[in-house]
Amino acid sequence: METDTDSTPALRRGLDGYVRAVARELDIPAESTSFEISDTATAYIGLSTRWPSLPGNDLMLIWDERTGWSLAVETTPAERGIVIAELPRDVVPAPSVVSRWVAETLSGHDETVPRQRSATAVDRHALADRLAVYTSG
Repeated sequence: METDTDSTPALRRGLDGYVRAVARELDIPAESTSFEISDTATAYIGLSTRWPSLPGNDLMLIWDERTGWSLAVETTPAERGIVIAELPRDVVPAPSVVSRWVAETLSGHDETVPRQRSATAVDRHALADRLAVYTSG
């Protein structure tokens, strides 16, 4: 059993479980999710919903270890998505919080707007510890 939560394997297991838990809350299949751990840990959840002002493009949830969750419009693979809302405060909110925020944003009841968030330094040991509750086995 892995005991060093600062290791990439522990972070990988935790992030995998967390992204899957958020996807389950949103009723999104695991096949519509991905994550990567390199110099920055990031995650993606593809949504089947469209943004009214850009109806030709799907929406996606994107996450990174420094700024947390953002709701964005997918563009071409070579371009960054167009961020339309950011979930403030916690970088690892409960999956139910993410789901509620997405629903509120899509219904027009969320006042969150994209802004330039300052990226904070990440303690990967602490991040792995927080994500450990989402690992199975």
